[in-house]
Amino acid sequence: MSKTVVIIPTYNEVENIEAIIRAVFSQSPILHVLIVDDNSPDLTALKVKELQKEFSDKLFLEVRKEKSGLGTAYIHGFKWSLSKNYDYIFEMDADFSHNPKDILRLYHACHIEGADLAVGSRYKTGVNVVNWPMNRVLMSYGASKYVRLITGMKIHDTTAGFVCYKRQVLENIDLNTIEFIGYAFQIEMKFKAYLKGFKIVEVPVIFTDRTLGESKLHSGIISEAIFGVISMKLKSLFKKRETYANEN
Repeated sequence: MSKTVVIIPTYNEVENIEAIIRAVFSQSPILHVLIVDDNSPDLTALKVKELQKEFSDKLFLEVRKEKSGLGTAYIHGFKWSLSKNYDYIFEMDADFSHNPKDILRLYHACHIEGADLAVGSRYKTGVNVVNWPMNRVLMSYGASKYVRLITGMKIHDTTAGFVCYKRQVLENIDLNTIEFIGYAFQIEMKFKAYLKGFKIVEVPVIFTDRTLGESKLHSGIISEAIFGVISMKLKSLFKKRETYANEN
């Protein structure tokens, strides 16, 4: 396995953090983990610091001053990972909604099968979601269909947060221009990779809702995704038009 890091953003995940870290490390002895914690009041970071004594060479922690959004946490993690010269960089939740056993499947899609970006997809082969209420399933599935229609991306799970990037993808996306922080962040990252012609593949996974801790989903994140997609698409069209005009 090439040099690989799994970025896990946290806010009040002390109930899950030790178990998820151990589960990730159990997949491969050379996987690294970066926790990006938003100064959790439940002292998630303190638990990570305790575990660093056991995993000193492969467990890393970045603590931010306050809760600033999922997207900015990942951007922080991406920049850190690129500075440390990782070849493959993962996004993954702390609550076991993403199965650590699927890490190697996403890695294989990039390292062996030639994908630039591998998405752990809930909707590639139907609806593979466990323990979500029907209204949330419909909202998520409908959002992905909506994004697929507006953007033209041939991706079934556009809001997925379980992703493996080759470092070249992140190097070619100006991370300082990423606008969104919630669901729309996941869409924006895929869309910018799509516009640059990177090969995106979906790996079917089963998504299981958290059993410990509280969901971070709220109406503001949903609104950002709905309206942000239109804005994002329009900006891409204007940029394409400007590029064409400059070339002619």
